[in-house]
Amino acid sequence: MGHWRHNLPALAPHARVIALDLLGFGASDKPVSRLAQEPPRQGAVQYCFDLWGRQVADAVRQLLLAEPGSSPAQPRVHLVGNSIGAMVALTAARLLLAEGFPPFQVILIDCAQRTLDDKRAAQLPGLERASRPLVKQLVRQRWVIAPLFRLLAQPAFIRSVLARAYPSGAHIDEELVALLHRPSTDPGATESFRGFVNLFNDHLAPDLLADLSAATPALPVRMIWGEADPWEDPAEARRWAEQYSCIQDLRVLPGLGHCPHDEAPELVNSILLEWIQGGATQRT
Repeated sequence: MGHWRHNLPALAPHARVIALDLLGFGASDKPVSRLAQEPPRQGAVQYCFDLWGRQVADAVRQLLLAEPGSSPAQPRVHLVGNSIGAMVALTAARLLLAEGFPPFQVILIDCAQRTLDDKRAAQLPGLERASRPLVKQLVRQRWVIAPLFRLLAQPAFIRSVLARAYPSGAHIDEELVALLHRPSTDPGATESFRGFVNLFNDHLAPDLLADLSAATPALPVRMIWGEADPWEDPAEARRWAEQYSCIQDLRVLPGLGHCPHDEAPELVNSILLEWIQGGATQRT
């Protein structure tokens, strides 16, 4: 939630804003992980997009919406997410749509393209593809994950990743490093990190976009993308925009990276407000 530090105060005067730390993230609990094919275990959680999407959909229904037909005017719901959070927003939108509570729109900021998913393995270079089964087997092991996590969850390493994610260098400060590092000190943090192994085989954005495009009418999706994102190629975002009728707009922002909402918040906030307030006559 802290990663939206420069956005929530700017949006709150214009709309009711709800931000969530999903299970396994931020200040939320980090239960023991259960990977696919592992037997059920009391208290263990299978971290995945359906789990997180369900959390968001339930929050929307409990905090914002009435039952269909019980209120003459439902508020407009705008789901906004960055990276993996954008995948969660798409998943939640599909759930809400199926349950008769379609959101007004979904806004994706550098949505995770998930090039390491099993369903995209054929696109990987030969050596990486050949070594993939061994790597997947290794990262399932707690004796491997624990020291790896300790290595990655260091402020110096976090800063090195941020230097790639924020190519302009803007807003890489002690506050940002601290808010990303602090959750790694929580009980269970290693387990939630291990749970990410489940994302080797989970939803892909094109499948979710196809479902939203097939709705009548199509559920609007708008996208913001940092042109210098080192991991999520804006060329693929442009292909999505051409292929899926649900996508209404794509703004590619020159010089910005994977988290433009934090790297250039004034610019991104102006776009978000444009889209949220567009045609709106009521507080949303």
